[in-house]
Amino acid sequence: MTAIFVFESPSDEEIEDSQQTEDEEQGHDDEEEAEDKPPNQQKQSPWDFAAYSESVAEEHARRSTTSIDYKISKLLQRCSAPVTTTADADEDDSHSEPDRQEDFRPEDENDEATNVGDSKSFFAQSEGTPFNANSFMELNLSRPLLRACEVLGYTKPTPIQAACIPLALTGRDICGSAITGSGKTAAFALPTLERLLFRPKRIPAIRVLILTPTRELAVQVHSMIEKLAQFTDIRCCLVVGGLSTKVQVTALRSMPDIVVATPGRMIDHLRNSMSVDLDDLAVLILDEADRLLELGFSAEIHELVRLCPKRRQTMLFSATMTEQVDKLITLSLTRPLRLSADPSAKRPATLTEEVVRIRRMGAVNQEAVLLSLCTKTFTSKGIIFSGTKQAAHRLKILFGLAGLKATELHGNLTQAQRLDSLELFRKQQVDFLIATDVAARGLDIIGVKTVINYSCPRDLTSYVHRVGRTARAGREGYAVTFVPDNDRSLLKAIAKRVGSKLKSRIVAEQSITKWSQIIDQMEDQVAAIVQEEREEMALRKAEMEATKAENMIAHREEIYSRPKKTWFVTETEKKLAAKAAKSSTEQGKSSGREVISGQQAEDLKMKEKRRREREKILPRKKRRKLEAAREMLEDENEVGKSQGSGKDKKEKTGISLVDMAYRRAKAVKAKNKALDAGKISKVISNKPKRPSQKTQSRAEEMRDLFQTDMSERKQKRSSGSTGKKKSFKSKSRYKRK
Repeated sequence: MTAIFVFESPSDEEIEDSQQTEDEEQGHDDEEEAEDKPPNQQKQSPWDFAAYSESVAEEHARRSTTSIDYKISKLLQRCSAPVTTTADADEDDSHSEPDRQEDFRPEDENDEATNVGDSKSFFAQSEGTPFNANSFMELNLSRPLLRACEVLGYTKPTPIQAACIPLALTGRDICGSAITGSGKTAAFALPTLERLLFRPKRIPAIRVLILTPTRELAVQVHSMIEKLAQFTDIRCCLVVGGLSTKVQVTALRSMPDIVVATPGRMIDHLRNSMSVDLDDLAVLILDEADRLLELGFSAEIHELVRLCPKRRQTMLFSATMTEQVDKLITLSLTRPLRLSADPSAKRPATLTEEVVRIRRMGAVNQEAVLLSLCTKTFTSKGIIFSGTKQAAHRLKILFGLAGLKATELHGNLTQAQRLDSLELFRKQQVDFLIATDVAARGLDIIGVKTVINYSCPRDLTSYVHRVGRTARAGREGYAVTFVPDNDRSLLKAIAKRVGSKLKSRIVAEQSITKWSQIIDQMEDQVAAIVQEEREEMALRKAEMEATKAENMIAHREEIYSRPKKTWFVTETEKKLAAKAAKSSTEQGKSSGREVISGQQAEDLKMKEKRRREREKILPRKKRRKLEAAREMLEDENEVGKSQGSGKDKKEKTGISLVDMAYRRAKAVKAKNKALDAGKISKVISNKPKRPSQKTQSRAEEMRDLFQTDMSERKQKRSSGSTGKKKSFKSKSRYKRK
């Protein structure tokens, strides 16, 4: 029997026991704190990645590989002609002109206001919700949670916390959005922990599932919940890819109260691990819900929502809400409350936003512009967002060769290396974190001064999340975005969001030229490091194949006896879904609904103009052919949309009336020419006209011809064999006597 999870108030005995144990623990803790506590004790940090960063050295030793920093230092020691470093560049730049900052002037301001659909009828009324509280005591939290908040340094709730915690304690479904850095993690963690204090402790079960889009964000949320629950008996488990599966299976079988997971690994455990289910789940939380519902995660999220019980509390949180989130809200939430503590596109007051225009002729010098900014203006505590993993790795090599302390974070690294990079940057052992969009969501690293968008974001939502890594919780910060000429649409959106406070930074030409020359000198070293990494990877793959073959020989029976893993979506289905999504996006772009850059719009206009000019020169007959072909193509598309894919091809393809008339006239003309030339003769039939019958199919015609042919052969055979007389002689005479 499955137990139904109901939050009940504890009995009197449980209250007394809990109070006694709590008082004893508090007394012991107070004594220990009185003995060991220094006069100026620092507050605990909610984020802790140190436990995962210790295994990086062991991982390199096990794989027989070396780190990228070791390769760079080894190459610099080996080079006879040293590369110019930042110190030499700074000496040269001291005599050059400084960077200039001026107000940004948009080219045109003809932007249409976006109208958001009215969906208030679906949501419950949230009028009268308090968005302010003087302390966490006013939010009716228990003493263990208040003590944890005090240790972490949380004194006054943020607006989203003050609005969300009282309503979440009542079990209502919530869709919350607030500005980045406003404490959304604590907004859903504190009420969940408060409700778990009154769970039926005799029945262990997974009661809370928290889903995040990235592994790093899951580690951060897990660390935050463990810090908030450090004075309680609530257990939390981390389930993400890249870490040991066996350890996670053991933790899940022990039935922790809270599971923080990424969608893919959680579905893997639910399908392929024994004794793991969500039958007793009471709370489902989607952090960064709009990112979870994008192309890579949409199927997984819907599958997990299907596996969860219907009677549950669901909470969605993000700084930006999209239409896909609204669809999930209507599917899986029951009369939810929409709490918006701040507008989704509101910018922090302490954030200074700048743009650097990358002209078309200077696009090759973008790396030089970045190095110039990082050596002169923004010299520490900066996150640099790159578009691809390869570009991030190249920037890491360039920064290392230039003498700048930097680390990288992207999908080509192992999970231990990714968490080690975050720990190095958090402890300020490196000055720059070069990352892809993996680090754009939810990561709260204290002390980030600058965010540099080396590659322009895809849209305004990505820009908001990237910029939100700095100027958090009232601190000051800078956001610099490199904007090429072909990304004017995003530049207009940023200018509309920021307003008159947007600045335009102009980097000195002398500094860009010097760094361009330095990068040209570094190209040989970069190629040598990349080649060494490729050789290392080839050796690593060969070792893996050899180890795999040895294991197959030694443990063949055990390996084949294991049950095969199952997936709710196969690889073929994934590829088909990705192909369908790609084709739909291409159709959307061709229909003009997608936002395109100004350069692309100009190119399309010129292409259309040249096509019309070419058609004007053509003779009238060819022009009519082109028009008929276009009409036929449009008719085929319409017929294909209206009819299903299961029908015959002849029914799908339609012929326009113009093309049909053109073909008939051409056939009549050709027939008349052949008659005049005497190639064919006109056959006059005296047979009376029969009523029109249904035309036979090709198969029926062939069957009739075959039957008539066979009957004629039978007649010939019978007529030819009448004069001959067949005789049959027994073969008994050949038998042995």
